[in-house]
Amino acid sequence: MEWVVVVSVLVMTILSLLRVNVIIAIIAAAIVAGLMSGLSVVDSIEMLVSGMGGQASTALSYILLGAFAVAISYTGITAILVNYLIKVLTGKKTIMLLVLAGVASLSQNLVPVHIAFIPILIPPLLKLFDDMKVDRRGVAAALTFGLKAPYVMIPAGFGLLFHETIIKGMGQNGVEISLTETTLSMLIPGSGMIVGLLIAIFITYRKDRESIPGAGGGEVNFTAPVQGDVTFNKKHALTLVAITAALLVQIFTGNLIAGALTGLILMFLLLVVPFKNGDKVMADGISMMGTIAFVMLVASGFGNILTETGAVDALVEVSSGYLTDNQPLIALILLLVGLVVTIGIGSSFGTIPIIAALYVPICITAGFSPMATAALIGTAGALGDAGSPASDSTLGPTSGLNADGKHHHIWDTCVPTFMHYNIPLFIFGWVAAIVL
Repeated sequence: MEWVVVVSVLVMTILSLLRVNVIIAIIAAAIVAGLMSGLSVVDSIEMLVSGMGGQASTALSYILLGAFAVAISYTGITAILVNYLIKVLTGKKTIMLLVLAGVASLSQNLVPVHIAFIPILIPPLLKLFDDMKVDRRGVAAALTFGLKAPYVMIPAGFGLLFHETIIKGMGQNGVEISLTETTLSMLIPGSGMIVGLLIAIFITYRKDRESIPGAGGGEVNFTAPVQGDVTFNKKHALTLVAITAALLVQIFTGNLIAGALTGLILMFLLLVVPFKNGDKVMADGISMMGTIAFVMLVASGFGNILTETGAVDALVEVSSGYLTDNQPLIALILLLVGLVVTIGIGSSFGTIPIIAALYVPICITAGFSPMATAALIGTAGALGDAGSPASDSTLGPTSGLNADGKHHHIWDTCVPTFMHYNIPLFIFGWVAAIVL
């Protein structure tokens, strides 16, 4: 039983590396996990389907955020940003990647659209990337950094949800900790991601690289959107009002769906987007984010099999058998377990409650401080988010970079982000658990 998680995650990873569609890879891994746990194929599928509801809220929020992003792009306000980026950054590859990482960071804490901005902002820039021979793996690394590092280190927007999840998970298992303490505990692991970003931009992907047609899995007839001259007007000002309202509602309610709905409804009520275009906005939003939302649903079903069959508990139990009173060794093993589990489930937010229930008793026995425990839980939850085929932190960048069929999800997004973020995150998280 203890090998179920490891084997099923390996199945998913190997199939994905062999360029099998990620949804098929996750379903195959889920069936393997079910069979190894003593379930039949039919029972495994039924458990997979029953567990898909675990990410229903996330999937719906992505669809609504996708529609909100489409409505924003309808006003032409994104064209102002794209035109400015093209004008200022042409010929400046390194600065461009840093700017993209910065823009992506805003999507987590300031303007909570998460990955929904990528399919709108990135496709118009693809021709510029090709003209400048930008290595798209570097762009993927920059975008993934912005989607992940801010919520790991900054307790606002998605970051607030992440840190509150850590606090709640620890509190339910007998260890109280404050928001300030979790924030401080995650600064060291988050710093590892900054190191990974700098290595990706200034060393690994600095050289020129030609994008190959069909590299993303097939030929795509794609014409980059034409960005005409757009001047700031009343419609854009009202769009900013809707974005601000969406942000405030999301912050005060802690609910992404409420925030996205607020922004979307205001776009129509303020007549920024005509009512007659409502169907098209929703259809385009579903088209943009539907695949990602469905992958998240299937990944939730896979996670349900791993948890309901006791496979995760068995893995931790076996791992704890190798634990001694050596805190560095304990931290190392716990982080390895977190890496495997999170890659399988694909969601740091969904993994933390599971990890907290398993880690807190071990950390208490081993004498870890509350802040060290928070660092272990937060790092273990974040590990595998970058690099997982089923993570929105990798699916999002691919959705924009593969618009023209020249960017492969696994080899051009997952592998580069795994190398540059999970490795330093692991090392810095391990250090944090020891020194805090």
